[in-house]
Amino acid sequence: MTVSQLFPIVSARKDLLGKGYLIPGILTVMMVVLLFIFASNPPIFNLLLALYLGGGGFYFIYRLCGKAKPWWVLFLSTLFTMVILVTPILSLFILVFRGILPGNVQDASPDFISQLISHFFGAGLMEELLKALPIFGFFYLGSQLRPPSRQKVGVWEPLDGILIGAASALGFTLLETLGQYVPGIAQQVAQSSSNEFAGALAAVQLLIPRILGSVAGHMAYSGIFGYFIGLSILKPAQRWQILGIGYLVSSGIHAFWNASGSLARNFGELAAVLALMTVGVLAYVFLTAAILKARQLSPTRSQNFATRIAPPN
Repeated sequence: MTVSQLFPIVSARKDLLGKGYLIPGILTVMMVVLLFIFASNPPIFNLLLALYLGGGGFYFIYRLCGKAKPWWVLFLSTLFTMVILVTPILSLFILVFRGILPGNVQDASPDFISQLISHFFGAGLMEELLKALPIFGFFYLGSQLRPPSRQKVGVWEPLDGILIGAASALGFTLLETLGQYVPGIAQQVAQSSSNEFAGALAAVQLLIPRILGSVAGHMAYSGIFGYFIGLSILKPAQRWQILGIGYLVSSGIHAFWNASGSLARNFGELAAVLALMTVGVLAYVFLTAAILKARQLSPTRSQNFATRIAPPN
């Protein structure tokens, strides 16, 4: 019997950070305590819960990608998109895609085809381009730097595009959910039932599936487009063709998800539920397939922590 057998932490301290998921575990413990503390404060409770669930979803994509990217690049990608949504830049996007182009969902007919067309322009094309801005931004920033910062910061392969796109989509989802949907449903239910607790409960019930669903929703759409952006950088001779296909594919899947709810009007709730499940699964499968292909194409494949085999101890 040795000391390390009685106290494993003594011998395992070198592996804790790399193999023990130490930081995610510590963050989970801290988040649990904070959730208990702010259980009676719905706005802060919802913010903490959204950050934890959204961060967990992104961490899953990050581990699946297996490429180390500076944390501040990913954080700034999330923050950059959130800032865009509260600036006049958003108004410009709305003017183009929902004013000039046929993307105004409120004015569209309730049938599926009309809703699909409106969501394709007003949600798919608009939001996917908006969320891709950090990818193009870091591509430009990286091109202005020297090695090794150039490779670490910039977008040079599909994995870079997927990671920055998913981080950007996380910011979009957080601000959209916490700034629009959650307050809206809380106020609506509280007023209709004259019960603030009912409104707070409805808000949490909406927040959880929206944030969890972003792995097969906004983060998936942006990750897919990010894959194509990175691929266009690897294959500059076919850049515009690749970008066009990626933009249409990500926007199309996004539009199908948004429009699927309209099927309930003509075909019943079951048809809408089946359609939503099908599109959600398709988005997730497409994202994971893109990640796996991106790992195969990666110039830094030998350094990928999701594919390399650790030497035996």
